[in-house]
Amino acid sequence: MSEEPGPGAPPATTASPTTDSATWDERYRGGELLWGAGPNRFLVAETADLTPGSALDVACGEGRNAIWLAERGWRVTGVDFSPVGLAKAAALAAVRGAEVEWVEADLTKWDPPAVYDLVTVLYLQLPPEPRRGVLRRLASSVAPGGTMLVVAHDRSNLSEGYGGPQDPAVLYGPEDVVADVGHLLRVGRAERVRRRVETPKGAVDAIDLLVRARVTTGPRAEGVSDGRPSSP
Repeated sequence: MSEEPGPGAPPATTASPTTDSATWDERYRGGELLWGAGPNRFLVAETADLTPGSALDVACGEGRNAIWLAERGWRVTGVDFSPVGLAKAAALAAVRGAEVEWVEADLTKWDPPAVYDLVTVLYLQLPPEPRRGVLRRLASSVAPGGTMLVVAHDRSNLSEGYGGPQDPAVLYGPEDVVADVGHLLRVGRAERVRRRVETPKGAVDAIDLLVRARVTTGPRAEGVSDGRPSSP
């Protein structure tokens, strides 16, 4: 599982982020938050118009996004396969007075036990077959009228962007997410977006995919933007 880099995070990794939980436990050890304490910028923008309800934040890592949602009135469940990451998440939530249910689970083997008004999947980098299974199970757990938000390192980031996994096997695009869940949800936004990253050599752009979909009536998948990445 991989997240948007925060202050002090390594700019890139040549290792596949689909390694086991022990590898991620080692990455999360230490007092500093690997990804920072603030929420993902796309999560903030894409949930601004939503009424708080129940939320499921998968691959939650150290909990920054789950905690931010809880602070805004959502009833949040955060899921990750790293017990060290979840322990840091629980500690951070306690400091900030946020109530979040933390669940340790391998998403490739886990079925959501309920339906949720919001399902967030941020920087979950998996090969196609396991990714497809995870996203479809998560899409099926979105409640009527609910929203699913998927943000990840886009495949074009490998050659045109900055940071993120360097293993092409775990990179994908918005069109892949639409193919994975478009028969289950109505896709309202599916595009590549730029994320400005400050580096010692100056500001550069990372390229992410962003898909927002809902459980509604009518035609499911709408168009995918294949133009150049846009700014959030």
